[in-house]
Amino acid sequence: MASRDYSLCGPDGQKPKDSALAGQSWYRTPIPRDKMQALMQRSDQPAIRDTVILFSAMFAFALIGVSLWPSLWSAPFWLAYGVLYGSAMDSRWHECGHGTAFKTSWMNNAVYQVASFCMVRNPVTWRYSHSRHHSDTIIVGRDPEIQAMRPPDLLRIGLNFLGILDALNGWQRMLLNASGRLDPEEATYIPPHRHAEVIRVARIWTAIYAATLLLALVIGSILPLMVIGLPRLYGAWHHMLTGVLQHAALADNVLDHRMNTRTVYINPISRFIYWNMNYHIEHHMFPMVPFHKLPALHAEIGHDLPAPNPSMIDAYKEVLPVLWRQLRNEDIFLERTLPGTATPYQAGQAHPLTS
Repeated sequence: MASRDYSLCGPDGQKPKDSALAGQSWYRTPIPRDKMQALMQRSDQPAIRDTVILFSAMFAFALIGVSLWPSLWSAPFWLAYGVLYGSAMDSRWHECGHGTAFKTSWMNNAVYQVASFCMVRNPVTWRYSHSRHHSDTIIVGRDPEIQAMRPPDLLRIGLNFLGILDALNGWQRMLLNASGRLDPEEATYIPPHRHAEVIRVARIWTAIYAATLLLALVIGSILPLMVIGLPRLYGAWHHMLTGVLQHAALADNVLDHRMNTRTVYINPISRFIYWNMNYHIEHHMFPMVPFHKLPALHAEIGHDLPAPNPSMIDAYKEVLPVLWRQLRNEDIFLERTLPGTATPYQAGQAHPLTS
């Protein structure tokens, strides 16, 4: 397998710039203007409904968990609370970061700030990080959010099902930022005029965590940490279960999301937690379409996309064998098959860097 350096400051970070792969236009399925405008129409109601359900459920599960503590009867309620804290907040962070979840700007910002705290992602840093992920999706040396690298680090992926490495990295970055410094990779995509805001947010968060730890020490119980902090670990499994499937085992260094992104049909509960991000090709093609319009977008452009995986189990059946072969240093990936109704994938939309 050809060597890949995924760091943004490494030698592979310059190759996409030199070869004009970075920051290029992506293929998008043509949609009539009037239909596109309708699909991009934002609304507060779906997001308000889901947010009320989410926070009400979190409050109820935490309240029951606290009241039953330390009995094992509290475990199911902490598990449910953790999934909403450590997984549903991932999709809320994502959609509100795009500014599409709500029509009202302050609502997007409010939920984005809460979700960023739960996921231990500095809201300033990750706004720019995710923007880079969309402009340079799975381009080696440019995309800071690649999960399944080649060869894949299966231990890292496995540990993150318990949130261990991602959360620890988030807390480490928080402390680094609170000390008044930025990580060198962060500095490659965060404008200098936003650095002070990154530091200010990190210091506020550090104070909240310090207060939570102090309370836990005073009462001699980890209960406060079960409410703030630890759910990022024990509730991370669902967002990893769905998130790994977004791009794993697909092509890198291409300019067509049909080749490097996956759409998967999932059950209604997981769709609520994931906020329809299972329609991931559709989201990457048209990121300004709100989460509640993604099923309609899927119906509109499905004729131009690879067939969706009918379930997460089916998707993992196709992903895991490829990751295993990549782990054995085979330079392979899944080549997506487009339907006869699709605009053919053109080699010109790939790039010499493509494997």
